[in-house]
Amino acid sequence: MFARLRHILEMIRFSHTLFALPFALLAALMAWSAGARAEPAVAWRWVELLGILVCMVAARSAAMATNRIVDREIDAENPRTAGRHIPQGVLSTRVVATFAVVCSVAFVAGTLLFLPNRLPLYLAPGVLAFILGYSYTKRFTVLAHFWLGAALMLAPVATWIAIRGEVLLADPIDILPALVLGGAVLMWVAGFDVIYACQDAEFDARAGLRSLPARLGVRRALQLAAGCHLVAVGLLLLLPLVFEPLGWIYWSGIAAVAVLLAYEHSIVRPDDLTRVNVAFFRINAIISVGLLVLGAVDLWF
Repeated sequence: MFARLRHILEMIRFSHTLFALPFALLAALMAWSAGARAEPAVAWRWVELLGILVCMVAARSAAMATNRIVDREIDAENPRTAGRHIPQGVLSTRVVATFAVVCSVAFVAGTLLFLPNRLPLYLAPGVLAFILGYSYTKRFTVLAHFWLGAALMLAPVATWIAIRGEVLLADPIDILPALVLGGAVLMWVAGFDVIYACQDAEFDARAGLRSLPARLGVRRALQLAAGCHLVAVGLLLLLPLVFEPLGWIYWSGIAAVAVLLAYEHSIVRPDDLTRVNVAFFRINAIISVGLLVLGAVDLWF
């Protein structure tokens, strides 16, 4: 049982939860600092934090497991992914499907931790359907990369709704900071997903999959990814204008993000994709965790 669980965690790349979770936590810190209640209780914030962790981990795990099931035949044909757990027979489709269902139920159940705010519970089925739907997108649209970005955008937006639901019902414009942060996440994720997809440009073209590198070619796809990251930095720069508590420490973090993204693009070239994994996994993890830390320090002071 433990060996199977280990294989499942390897399959869904559990450690990569770091990509979206820091932005959900940053949104939570922003929401708390904005004053979600007249008399915020520290104990209640721990309950909300637990709800964020449960929902984030469960939703991402369900999405990754679903993706592996939906793409199992494609993965088996692609030399780069043929060694994944389902094509190799290490895990059966039934086991992975059971795991996905359990995680989906856990995601919906996790929204109960935000009661009496019922918005997370009401919105959970739609959010889950959108996240799981990403697995089918490369079959019908070149915008699959942006669908993935929108799925991760839901992390800060949903967190804001979960914490400030009562305020939002009275003042919908209150969600603007979360939308700006979420927009930056959307463009950041879409950009690095385009970079990652460049590895499969030739295979996707042969298989009839509609990725942007397959449609545009690797060079133009990398240029588009750079444009996405430029917009992401612009939105991060906009955030303090709609959320005043952020100050100079946050600004220094944006400067670091811009430098890291520039470095990411400098090491991935159309004629050399050997360092895609370094750009995709290491640099992006540093960006998300680093921005959370600097944002938290800024809000603290």
